[in-house]
Amino acid sequence: MHFTKAAKTIQRVLLRALAWPALQLQLAVLGLLSLAWASVALLLYPLVPRQTGLRVGRSMISFGYRGFWRLARCSGMLRLNAQALDRLRDEAGLVIVANHPSMLDALMLVARLPRSACVMKASLVRNPFLGPGARLARYIRNDSPRSMVRLAVSDLQAGGQLLLFPESTRSTRWPVNDFSAAFTLIAQRAKVPIQTVFIESDSPYLRKGWPMWRLPPLPIVFEVRLGERFDAGNDHQARCAEIQQYFETGLGFGRPWDASAVHPVTDQQGLHTQRPRAPAGMAHGAQPAVGLQRLTSKPPGGPSLAAGADRAARFEVLP
Repeated sequence: MHFTKAAKTIQRVLLRALAWPALQLQLAVLGLLSLAWASVALLLYPLVPRQTGLRVGRSMISFGYRGFWRLARCSGMLRLNAQALDRLRDEAGLVIVANHPSMLDALMLVARLPRSACVMKASLVRNPFLGPGARLARYIRNDSPRSMVRLAVSDLQAGGQLLLFPESTRSTRWPVNDFSAAFTLIAQRAKVPIQTVFIESDSPYLRKGWPMWRLPPLPIVFEVRLGERFDAGNDHQARCAEIQQYFETGLGFGRPWDASAVHPVTDQQGLHTQRPRAPAGMAHGAQPAVGLQRLTSKPPGGPSLAAGADRAARFEVLP
């Protein structure tokens, strides 16, 4: 009996030791895929017509990210449940906005939305891993707010989709940062609806301030669900405030991740897994009234959030 217990302990330690290089290897594969496609995109950009480059560029980026998530799922370390996005795959003229908890958020959404354009920081467009592919796909730079809005509206009116993270960077407060109102202005001018998307995980992996080299509890699970769809409205600032409050209501039943919010437990393979604590006042296993359940109505009115919406139009897809 003591021998069996010791053997299981050794197995658990060995598996844990192997988990870190395995996770880093997956990120390295993602980097190599990005670099390989960047090399091809660099050659195609001056040769193919704009519309062909746009279509091929967006499809290939989506294909590459889907491959990464398949590899991650096979490893058992990273799991993404984003099938809800398939309903949006072929819909034309749609602004898609999501909260931004981790560095992997854009990969999750673009993998399922091959016709979507992203608004990117200008510095990322100059990045050798991401820049050539982004230019071929005609992703939109955010260095000039006026140009960004003009290009985004044009893309939407041509039947494209626009993917935005209105927080401008990964969330640094719970549940979301203040939203920039540029996404509602774009939707208003393009006369298209706004689809909300919730990204949820109880893992701290690649959140703001999380070191890439640090191994989190495993497996890392991300859930993506569709929220309510909004029209652009007549007042884009007021609509932005309403949508921010909707996200705060939909995500705010829990609490921000911290070391005390996760109980490490050991699965049959000896890897630590996550068991999040229930929010205060809620027993484990109870179903929250809002949050993980899909919201079916708008949240009640609340204090104005227009002050947060007045910030300059800045978005990023990856930090």
